[in-house]
Amino acid sequence: MRFDEYRRHDATALAALIAKREVSAKEVLETAIARAEQVNPSINAIVHKEYDQARAAVAAGLASRPLSGVPYLIKDLGFFETGEPATFGSSLFKDFVADHDSAYVRRCKEAGLIIMGRSSSPEFGLNPNTEPRLYGPCRNPWQLGRSAGGSSGGAAAAVAAGILPVAHATDGGGSIRIPAAQCGLFGLKPSRGRISLAPDAGEGWGGLSIGHVVSRSVRDSALMLDCTAGAEPGDPYTAPPPERSFVASLNGPPKKLKIAMSLRDHRGGKLHSECAKAVANAAKLCARLGHTVDEVPIAPDLVALRPMNSLISATNTARALGLRWKALGRQPNPNDVEAVTWAIYQRGLKVAGVDYVEAIAAVHAIGRKFAAFLADWDVLLTTTLPGPPPPLGYFDQNGDVETFVARVTEYLSITPLHNTTGTPAMSVPLHWTADGLPVGVHFAGRYGQEATLLRLAAELETAQPWFERLPPL
Repeated sequence: MRFDEYRRHDATALAALIAKREVSAKEVLETAIARAEQVNPSINAIVHKEYDQARAAVAAGLASRPLSGVPYLIKDLGFFETGEPATFGSSLFKDFVADHDSAYVRRCKEAGLIIMGRSSSPEFGLNPNTEPRLYGPCRNPWQLGRSAGGSSGGAAAAVAAGILPVAHATDGGGSIRIPAAQCGLFGLKPSRGRISLAPDAGEGWGGLSIGHVVSRSVRDSALMLDCTAGAEPGDPYTAPPPERSFVASLNGPPKKLKIAMSLRDHRGGKLHSECAKAVANAAKLCARLGHTVDEVPIAPDLVALRPMNSLISATNTARALGLRWKALGRQPNPNDVEAVTWAIYQRGLKVAGVDYVEAIAAVHAIGRKFAAFLADWDVLLTTTLPGPPPPLGYFDQNGDVETFVARVTEYLSITPLHNTTGTPAMSVPLHWTADGLPVGVHFAGRYGQEATLLRLAAELETAQPWFERLPPL
């Protein structure tokens, strides 16, 4: 299979070709590996190769499954595969090897996906950029001097560069939607509880974090959700089951939606001109498709919310690091981690139990407030980020901590709201700047209603296709 043929297909189409024996799974895998070997030295998206394991899985024979034979990457952050490393982007875990499959990884294998490696993540997923000290910077395929986003930067860079059509990602403050926006991809953050973290956790970052994928097509995201969503025994909670499969929700006449639009971020700040243009043009497109779009003020205030999210993530990070040092039989050492990670660890240690409960109560209150807002609107339309992809080094996790915190606080002015509320949200690649950088447009919906967002995304994808827009790499 030639690379130009391979790249013309999404995961759904590749699986169909393999099922009809028009191309073999071996050919598809070798094309993916060849592309990875060609471009990964430039983008540094894959930090652990499982090529031989992937070849063995294909050689063992494939059952008839929805995604049989499609190559896949697992993000190097908390999702385990038996016998493979999981470093969390940190030298503290550089020698860690998993002794079991996460439930998500098991479900991916049951869907027929062929895992060919692990994608880069910043240390412990604490950065909206992906430049871990352990592996070095992951570069944006659209402009190699720019950030690919984070914390799922490796996944997004690999998909944008054509190594594979879809890849695993996670989102605790925007980490699916940020790299999707910066790499010109579709990225859906599902509702809280939609994807199980079994058997290693009941929830991620107090319910802020959830896993899914970045993809080039909407239908791949829907199919992956069908294959991986749902509760595992012992889960503390789960999202309500959909009325029908997510793939099925893409079909049929679209519902006419009431869409609230904001041309400011959730702190009241102004957007970069390209981002404002992206939102305005998306609003016009939605109106042409028959939806009602009105500009409205957004009630939730991220200025007040930000410290609560930070407290929750810091406390969970401190616990994770403490468990690792205990397992290694060592005392905590700032040299084991990056400067920002150490500062977050120190902050997490100082959080009192009552303060943590207060933070959880505060984010739940914001969730109720946002639910009341969405009682009058089907969807909220904003930009994903307040500006285009920044240059590499802008978010330096091993540099000055105060500068890092200030820049992250300014940059994460939209996406964290939906981690707090647990509501589904997506970044849709509807705009590119004059110099060729992607800008994501952000849509959020009611809790448990990913189907509404996916249907809207599919409608936008048809009206303004992006699949053929490729970086010059």
